[in-house]
Amino acid sequence: METKLVKIEDKNPVDETLLEEAAEIIKCGGLVAFPTETVYGLGANALDSEAAKKIYVAKGRPSDNPLIAHIADLNGLYPLVKEVPGSARKLAEAFWPGPMTLILFKSDLVPKETSGGLNTVAVRMPSDPIAHALIRKAGVPIAAPSANTSGRPSPTLASHVMEDMNGRIDMVLDGGPVGIGLESTIVDLTEKVPAILRPGAITLPMLEEVLGTVELDPALKGPVSDSVHPKAPGMKYRHYAPKADLILVEGNADSVVGTINVKVRDAINNGKKVGIIATEETRYRYPLGTVRSLGPRENEEAIAHNLYAVLREFDDLGTDIIYSESFRTDDLGQAIMNRMMKASGYHTIYVMK
Repeated sequence: METKLVKIEDKNPVDETLLEEAAEIIKCGGLVAFPTETVYGLGANALDSEAAKKIYVAKGRPSDNPLIAHIADLNGLYPLVKEVPGSARKLAEAFWPGPMTLILFKSDLVPKETSGGLNTVAVRMPSDPIAHALIRKAGVPIAAPSANTSGRPSPTLASHVMEDMNGRIDMVLDGGPVGIGLESTIVDLTEKVPAILRPGAITLPMLEEVLGTVELDPALKGPVSDSVHPKAPGMKYRHYAPKADLILVEGNADSVVGTINVKVRDAINNGKKVGIIATEETRYRYPLGTVRSLGPRENEEAIAHNLYAVLREFDDLGTDIIYSESFRTDDLGQAIMNRMMKASGYHTIYVMK
């Protein structure tokens, strides 16, 4: 299969003639990667079971890992679910379009291939103008996990998509770099108390301001057992991971820097190619290894935006081991650390604080 790359220069407004072929591919059961405000998604008709199967094949994704159905407006939600509770309407009014996914009980219209065999469906309304225009033009909800090989860092550039998906899918829409750089917040509304299944740019305090009590799913604290059927993408399997072993180091700044320097020196002496993930404040404190800064420590938006690109860069460099500083676990930092913990397989070194 030849993957066609289409560059879209102007998003405001999007030239919809450029999307006609992409929309037709979606309608006919094909696969199109496209930008959202979070990461690039790999899209197929969410109501077409055979098209959904193609996503799993292209990504090498486990079939019990649910997909997210993307819609263009609130009217697109009602056919996909059995009911829209008041909590869903409140969150949709507050945060859609935007980086929030809702888990609701699915209607019979949604095939099990899209829902990962569950009786629930994940739905979101992206704010990216290319994504919005493509969904509207296709006329169907678009199932779209991240457009990467399953387990790898999610793509934040079209070049990342081509690296993983060239020859596996029909088309890539290049809309330039994404904005946020981390996947959407996933909120489960099927239980008595709403719960975050995956943190993102819509943070716990933001959700609590709208709904009151919101819980964090216990699965966010550590690995999920093989017997668990994941309710949302990213819960069960190793995700976002570079090819190198990623090790997080947590503690006060001086102890973290000192520990990383010792570990890097030892690894280099053992013939390993070593990378270091640092911040602007500490990047010059590492004399050995290849150092990449995610940005100023207080600028969580920059850290989130740069994380996956840096992990992919270390892949390109053939790095064997990556040592990374840790980050705060409140606000957007919670999402950053969730991705880093998943990417490292929860491999963390705790040093004196």
